Amino acid sequence: MTGEKLAKEVHPRPYFHSTLNIVLYTMADYTLVATATFGVESIVAEELKRLGHTDLTVENGHVTFPGSATDIARCNIALRCADRLLIQMASFEATDFEELFQQTRAVAWEDLIPADGKMHVTGKSVRSKLQSVPDCQAIVKKAVVEAMKRKYHESWFPETGPVYKIEVALLHDHITLTVDTSGPGLHKRGYRTGSGEAPLKETLAAAMVLLSRWEPGRELADPFCGSGTIPIEAALIGRRMGPGINRSFVAESWPTMSPNLWQEARREARSLSVAADFRVLASDADGTVLKAARENAEAAGVADAISFQKQPVDQFRSARKYGCIVCNPPYGERTGYIRDVERLYRAMGEAYSRLDCWSLFALSPHPRFEQLFGRRAERKRKLFNGNIQCHLYQYLGSLPPPRHQS
Repeated sequence: MTGEKLAKEVHPRPYFHSTLNIVLYTMADYTLVATATFGVESIVAEELKRLGHTDLTVENGHVTFPGSATDIARCNIALRCADRLLIQMASFEATDFEELFQQTRAVAWEDLIPADGKMHVTGKSVRSKLQSVPDCQAIVKKAVVEAMKRKYHESWFPETGPVYKIEVALLHDHITLTVDTSGPGLHKRGYRTGSGEAPLKETLAAAMVLLSRWEPGRELADPFCGSGTIPIEAALIGRRMGPGINRSFVAESWPTMSPNLWQEARREARSLSVAADFRVLASDADGTVLKAARENAEAAGVADAISFQKQPVDQFRSARKYGCIVCNPPYGERTGYIRDVERLYRAMGEAYSRLDCWSLFALSPHPRFEQLFGRRAERKRKLFNGNIQCHLYQYLGSLPPPRHQS
């Protein structure tokens, strides 16, 4: 859209309400944006499809879709792999500051932000004529205030109320204005009480598990579990527990978002969870980090689904077939012990060669991972662990026959 008001076009969308056992229709009052790290966008899109969304636009770093206030609550609570959930307020072209100001002022900010709303503006610019991000932030803030005057007829706003984080993103003179509904990133599940060295984000760990094709009934193991992120995310997936049930979101404080929406979304998420009829194997050579991992699993409510053990990778064994290893082994670049890490990769390959029909998914930035591991991966997927470019090396063992699946 070109500087027009916040979209109110209605898009009825059905979804199955597990508690009421009926199909309901929600109205899409917003354009929503689920942001994602590079390489994870398609996984976020699949998550949204499972939540009932079909009108999806998948692009680098985000998935855009129409949604309602109910969807804001449901998606924040349920999405495992997205970084944040934003409301897209406007999208337009601008090559000078006057265009930016006028197009921003035309947006109906007053429909979303109350008179006491605290407006925090951030920005980024990539190959745009408007290169000064601080100037863009100041102009957007001024334009938003001018738009607010249309409704509230005030010359000054106290900004003592709920927070509205506005972002102005410029790419090739195209401007996108969004408001964050999540607050702290969605990887902040609320269960991490401690972490080992170079922890993996919960959202990326969940994406790795989903890519692995694992389902409860198969063995899943992480022989480099560290603070337990991958095993915990696997257990949450296996138990169908909404990752955001036990945390709060910034949009909960907005007067336009009824508390009942969030209560119902949490009730719905809890109604979908199931008991743990599986065990995830979590091991590490460092007994110190296992203490933190156990505490994190307890905080996440999945300690009953995970078995922790102090064990180096070269001692990993299993008599069961069709298992799956999902791991984030040490990199060496951070720890400074590259030769030790390369020995670990060789030991990983030897341990894997002893397993019958197992799959393995390992995240590493090492350019010679496959050579050290001892075999080529069937697939490789580029992912970023923070700012570190990695590949998810995928060794695809046989899937269990149908009678072995739960």
